Amino acid sequence: MQVPTMAELTASGETPEVLFWVGCAGSFDQRAQRITRAFSLILNTVGVKFAILGKEEMCTGDPVRRAGNEFMFQMMAYQNIQVLNGYGIKKIVTTCPHCFNTLQNEYAELGGHYEVIHHATFLQQLIDEGRIRMKENGNFKGKKITYHDSCYLGRANGIYEAPRKVLEALDAELIEMKRCRSKGLCCGAGGAQMFKEEEKGTTRVNWERTDEALDTGAGIIASACPFCNTMMTDGVKTREKEENVQVLDIAELIAASLS
Repeated sequence: MQVPTMAELTASGETPEVLFWVGCAGSFDQRAQRITRAFSLILNTVGVKFAILGKEEMCTGDPVRRAGNEFMFQMMAYQNIQVLNGYGIKKIVTTCPHCFNTLQNEYAELGGHYEVIHHATFLQQLIDEGRIRMKENGNFKGKKITYHDSCYLGRANGIYEAPRKVLEALDAELIEMKRCRSKGLCCGAGGAQMFKEEEKGTTRVNWERTDEALDTGAGIIASACPFCNTMMTDGVKTREKEENVQVLDIAELIAASLS
């Protein structure tokens, strides 16, 4: 699938409807690349004109800021803001809540003012507008699905219903975990924890969260964050008897159900 870059579109005098911010996970992590491809497939299928920055996209700086390196964060942020402002970008969509939070809430402090939409919200909008159409007997009809709330999407930005509305469109059975929405348990990836081991004497929090998901009896654990996807997938792998349980991003679920 060929996805145009902003440089290519600008050279041809075209303007995209949205800029798709791919993010580090979506660019370099093999598992998250499948989410990137699924979301791109949806955008192409419904006719959303979009572009990416490609090699001009740098990490938003979220991990280094959470790890305490404010200087490095600001260097990354200023470089990204210069690129975005140079192209006159107004509207950005991203599949990563960490990127979403940083671009939406933290870049504004440094001169980067954009309309940033997480893909859960964007997919809900496309479904509500009738642009996304599902198969009558989709792959997930009647399947039991539980949804894990990303901290940066939920508690940090108050987005709880959009991903659930997207899952409802699959005509699946959504089973909530005991701890969900504002009381949901973190998967353990936030605050730069994604890149370090737990302190001695502590239980891996992703194992605890995975057990909560498995307790619902759902065959699919849905997420809307590549970091959460990694943590929940690793948790499932430690539970050998649950080898048939899948961890899928909402974009993957929708892409597999398109009519």
